[in-house]
Amino acid sequence: MVDLIMVDILGTPSILVGLFALIGLLIQRKNIADIVSGTLKTVMGFVILGAGANVLVGSLEQFSSMFDEAFSVGGVIPNNEAIVALAQESFGTETAMIMLFGMVVNIVLARLTPFKYIFLTGHHTMFMACMIAVILVTGGITGPTMIIVGSIILGALMVLSPAMLQPFTRKITGSDDFAVGHFGSFGYFVSAAVGKAVGKGSRSTEEIKVPKSLGFLRDTSVSVSLTMVILFFVVAGAAGPAFIEAELSGGQNFLVFALIQGITFAAGVYIILAGVRMLLAEIVPAFKGIADKVVPNAKPALDCPAVFPFASNAVIIGFLTSFIAGLASMFLLPVFGLKVIVPGLVPHFFTGAAAGVFGNATGGRRGAIFGSAANGVLISFLPALLLPVLGTLGFEGTTFGDSDFGVVGIVLGNLINFIQSNVFFILATFVILAILFLLGWKNKHTIDGSDKAA
Repeated sequence: MVDLIMVDILGTPSILVGLFALIGLLIQRKNIADIVSGTLKTVMGFVILGAGANVLVGSLEQFSSMFDEAFSVGGVIPNNEAIVALAQESFGTETAMIMLFGMVVNIVLARLTPFKYIFLTGHHTMFMACMIAVILVTGGITGPTMIIVGSIILGALMVLSPAMLQPFTRKITGSDDFAVGHFGSFGYFVSAAVGKAVGKGSRSTEEIKVPKSLGFLRDTSVSVSLTMVILFFVVAGAAGPAFIEAELSGGQNFLVFALIQGITFAAGVYIILAGVRMLLAEIVPAFKGIADKVVPNAKPALDCPAVFPFASNAVIIGFLTSFIAGLASMFLLPVFGLKVIVPGLVPHFFTGAAAGVFGNATGGRRGAIFGSAANGVLISFLPALLLPVLGTLGFEGTTFGDSDFGVVGIVLGNLINFIQSNVFFILATFVILAILFLLGWKNKHTIDGSDKAA
């Protein structure tokens, strides 16, 4: 029963978001037709989003195989799903308990504090709960203390992360209907800050002028297809036809295989955008019930692809620039005595694309380029610095990929090394959270004020 609730229901993003939509519609006393339609379309939007992600990931895995063969790269490949799967054998119960009570803390904090955000990205909630459990148990914090401390940290992150980004999210969307709930937020915040610093006078990526003869590139699907096909051709040529036709394509000509994979990538992006549009069309009105009754003025905090439709050119620019920065970081990491982090296409696409959108919002084209490059460096160095605090999991050839996991894990792991007493650890946790709340509240008003002044 515990596995059914924690893994199959709360750990499935589409069902979790659908439940919130259902509750919101019931609270508003909608008729049965609207309740059924709104709930199913919300779930369907997330399923479509997941289907697009699966198509995208399948294409990226082929690209990664070709890239590894072409350049003989070895090292640690960040992958949230892989590290969590490894951790569940030893930390499954701890993960489930922290996840459950962390969600409760999220609702309580949204109700009692100025941070009115409900974090709806269920799989990231599970990933963060898992990492917190691993670090606390590895550091000797176990039993009820581990559950209490872990739940408070997770619940606080679930409201602080969207709050930190919301001034920029409003600038991207032009509204205050939803927030971004994704544990790559530190990278997005840095991207927005970098964009603001370097992008004065830079025009938006969405204003890129295309000659009439190239007008077909205005179609996002076409421009993404061409970009990725060219990228696949380059890597396929470097990997060689023998490897691709023997190991990946099942005998299909390597250039034809590269062509299809590039177009498959674009199809995945198209499906993701369609799912996001359907999801937003249903979840925002349904969420009004929860906002009005349970947590007044609450906002749904959604997965990072929610911002993709608002700057489609920045999505591609952000992904490519973040990935290039990740490649460059591979050569810098050994200089600092750190393990080589092989740039994973999945984290660089999703977080790099979102970083590009945030950078573009504050600094136009230069913001998108330099902001997403900063994100690429972060998700290369932070996973390398995180490895030592993961205990035996740090030797499994994979680690957590997105920026927030690195920041939280490094801070939490090193904090445990300095604090031996559980009592003092709990007190220190409350003090840190209080400081974070004060900084978040001050930062929120500072950014809001500067936006209004501008």
